[in-house]
Amino acid sequence: MSQYFRVGDLVLWNPSNTVAQLFFRMTEAMAPVAGCPSGVDPDVDRDEYQIDRATFAALVDVLTARYLSTNHPILKSMIEGYLPTALVLVRRSGLDVPALDRPVTRANRDISLWDAFDPDADRQRLLSLAVSRAAAMPD
Repeated sequence: MSQYFRVGDLVLWNPSNTVAQLFFRMTEAMAPVAGCPSGVDPDVDRDEYQIDRATFAALVDVLTARYLSTNHPILKSMIEGYLPTALVLVRRSGLDVPALDRPVTRANRDISLWDAFDPDADRQRLLSLAVSRAAAMPD
């Protein structure tokens, strides 16, 4: 069985039930971290999730900026587990993530004294992960 992630009638992704449910729950967990709504609503009767593309893209943009602006290795790894898949969905919806192109300023919170700050390398890693995820995500 599988479930759909859609923007209206446009299918962005059709993963298995478990993967779909986990991605939705991760999205809901990331919304408070970003301080904005997720833009993903389950339609239980139809076994799918409707995405408000502007709201979801805003969430992904804020998370991307947060990811790029911190050097905290645990925070980065947690966000990194979610973000590449989310980036693919934003792009499939026809939108971009402006944080990927903006200059990055180091954040004043969630700082690690033991890890380097390299937003350019982090950006490249994120984009590379998104490419590999896209190849594994049937739409």
